[in-house]
Amino acid sequence: MAATEHSSTTVAEVMAELAELDDPKIRAVNLKHGDDHGVNLTKLRAVAKRLKTQQDLARELWDTGDSAARLLAVLICRPKAFDRDDLDAMLRAARTPKVQDWLVNYVVKKNPHCEDLRATWFADPDPVVASAGWELTVDRVAKNPGDLDLPGLLDIIEAQMKDAPDRLQWAMNHCLAEIGIEHADLRDRAIAIGERLKVLEDYPTSPGCTSPFAPTWIAEIVRRRSAT
Repeated sequence: MAATEHSSTTVAEVMAELAELDDPKIRAVNLKHGDDHGVNLTKLRAVAKRLKTQQDLARELWDTGDSAARLLAVLICRPKAFDRDDLDAMLRAARTPKVQDWLVNYVVKKNPHCEDLRATWFADPDPVVASAGWELTVDRVAKNPGDLDLPGLLDIIEAQMKDAPDRLQWAMNHCLAEIGIEHADLRDRAIAIGERLKVLEDYPTSPGCTSPFAPTWIAEIVRRRSAT
């Protein structure tokens, strides 16, 4: 992401460009996954590259409520410029999976309030908000487990993942796999939990892709790492 503010492009101009890029076929596919935009993401990134970093424009695009505009906003914003309450409100308003995913990964993870927000969202009663907390916890499990209670996380996963709503279940499952991959002392327990709960066991997986079923996922990544 560029480091300088650039040009005087208006929200109306950007929205008109996004409307031109909207493809009904892409929109139809995205709707099956809960996303409500029809813009090819490669083309969206090209727009972002041209616009460079524009924090004010990013805020205005976010405020339109349009998913494509919000994805673009995430790409042209300055992540560290948002305060904690900004990001909390944005996450709660994100609505669609892709917007939430990009906001968490491209903005929140680069913001100094990330850990505070992780802890807040993790315990939120809204399962969609909680899923963001779990995804940030996945990052901690892999990169900075520090004071995380990993056995305690497995306890929660074992008790709650089976019946969790889809997006929260997916994030919990990701955390289960990451614990099994990154922490050899907990690997057997993580695999056993996955085998017992069978969450995502039958998830359709394209050829060449790793299944999200935690025992398979763990085994495959550990195998790849041991082969290098």
